[in-house]
Amino acid sequence: MKWLKNQRRAAFNAAEAKRRAETPKPPRLAVSIGCPSGVGPEVAVAAAAESRARVLLVGDLGALRAAARLRRIDPKRLVRVDDPAEAFAGERADAIPVYEPTSPLGVADRAPGRPSRAGGAAQLAWIDAAADLVKDGGADALVTGPVSKDVIARSGAERARAFRGHTEHLAARLGAPEVTMAFWTDRLTTSLVTTHLAIADVPQAITPAEVARAVYWTARFVDALGAKGRLAVAALNPHAGEGGLIGNDERRAIEPGIAQATKRLARAGVSLPVEGPVPAETAFRLAAKGSYVGVVAMYHDQATIPMKLLGFGEAVNVSLGLPIIRTSVDHGTAYDRAGKGTADPRGMSEALSLAQILARAPA
Repeated sequence: MKWLKNQRRAAFNAAEAKRRAETPKPPRLAVSIGCPSGVGPEVAVAAAAESRARVLLVGDLGALRAAARLRRIDPKRLVRVDDPAEAFAGERADAIPVYEPTSPLGVADRAPGRPSRAGGAAQLAWIDAAADLVKDGGADALVTGPVSKDVIARSGAERARAFRGHTEHLAARLGAPEVTMAFWTDRLTTSLVTTHLAIADVPQAITPAEVARAVYWTARFVDALGAKGRLAVAALNPHAGEGGLIGNDERRAIEPGIAQATKRLARAGVSLPVEGPVPAETAFRLAAKGSYVGVVAMYHDQATIPMKLLGFGEAVNVSLGLPIIRTSVDHGTAYDRAGKGTADPRGMSEALSLAQILARAPA
């Protein structure tokens, strides 16, 4: 009987080992925590504490432990790792690993609501360290917290003066020739032809090539998520220019850009129908009703105003066309709310969730 019992136990252990080997492990997510004086540390800790992914927080341990106390999360769960590879070993199931690629910040340099030059330099270094980790295969996706472009640019750090946002910075750092800023919620996907430009500079920046780039990567993105339907391309001018009466940007750049993208998508095997130029007010109204799976917008606020109306607090910023997966919260540093323990972590939780989905999607 003892022999039979041992045989059954051995068979059970072998079956359990096989099941564990065949069960895919959750994706590994590197999270740069954003400005240490904003709500980034708080939303990062709160979301990581609830996430089923394997999360490595990249930032200042002191700022994160202070944020944990605000959220009534045991700060001992935050464990510093010297080697990022240690983060995903899973020695403690409740541990939240933290990697500090910079020297610890002083309390004054991470004071809530009072950003510092040291904090500005640190948040840029955290982005770079987390991005490099993903690029080198040490993690499966990058998730970024909210940063201050102004604080980074004035920090005095190398290459900081040229910082205009994650999308542009990561494109340059990773050598990506085509990158498209997009925003996602379960109700709406939208993307941008132009990003952080003055309104006066937008028309000249809209070219057939730039329109084609945004349409192509947006269609690839929604197709990868399994969306079925049509993609709208918004016009720049009211009423799509009224046949040239109130602007010719639609004829000059948007229509040729759609044609180029359609050919490129066909070569890539993506059959998602693309329609446009559609008057922006119509495109977003119909997309909100589900008539379109997404909208390609011409400039920043044309995309972000409807997105924030429909999904503020839950929208995810996605960089399309990078050689790595990158998602982010779609909100700022919220210095007025920092240090109060009231920051809403839903945006970070959604960014973690979308990063997991994209990390599992076919290449």
